[in-house]
Amino acid sequence: MKNNSLLLLFLTFFKIGATTFGGGYAMLPIIKREVVERHEWLSDEEFVDALAVTQSLPGAIAVNSSIFIGHKVRGIVGALIAMFGSVLPSFFVILIIAIFFARFTEYPMVQAAFAGIRPAIAALIAAAVLKVGRPVMKKRLNLLLVALFLLLSQVFSIHPMVIIVLGIAVGLLLFRLKEQPESEVDPQ
Repeated sequence: MKNNSLLLLFLTFFKIGATTFGGGYAMLPIIKREVVERHEWLSDEEFVDALAVTQSLPGAIAVNSSIFIGHKVRGIVGALIAMFGSVLPSFFVILIIAIFFARFTEYPMVQAAFAGIRPAIAALIAAAVLKVGRPVMKKRLNLLLVALFLLLSQVFSIHPMVIIVLGIAVGLLLFRLKEQPESEVDPQ
C-alpha cells in the first residue's frame, strides 16, 4: 500500500533537494527512483508525461516536478509541501554560501573542486537523459521524432518552446490520424 502522507512527501523531496547537485536535470534520476520505483506515486509513463509538462513551464524543472507530483499525490497541499521540501535545502545552502563561502571562491583549491564537479554534473545530466528517455525510445516513430527535435534544437537553434509546441502538434496529429478510421465508420 502506498504511503501518501504529507510528511513523507516533504521528506522525500527534501532528501532529493539536499542530496542532489547539478540542478533539475541531474535530479531527474533521483526523482524517478523515489517517485516511480520507491513510492510508486507515478508510473514510468506518467513520469515522462510529468516531465513534458513541467519542462514546458517557466521555472526550475525540479521545483515544477515537485509541485506536479505533490499535487498528484495529495492535491494543492501536497503540491505546496513537496515544493517546500524541494527548495528548502537549496535555500539553506545558498544562504550559507552567501554568508561564508563567497569569499573563498578565489582560492585555487576551491576553483579546482568546481572544475572537478562540472564533469560529474554533466555525467549526471547525461544519465538522466538516458534513464528518462528509455521508455520513449521503445518505438521507431519516437526515435525519429527525438532525432528531428534534436536536429531542430542543435543545428537550427529553434527555441525550446517552439519545439515543445511542435511536439504537441505532432502528438495531436498522430492521435487524430489514429482515431480517424474509427470515426469514419458509417453506423448504418
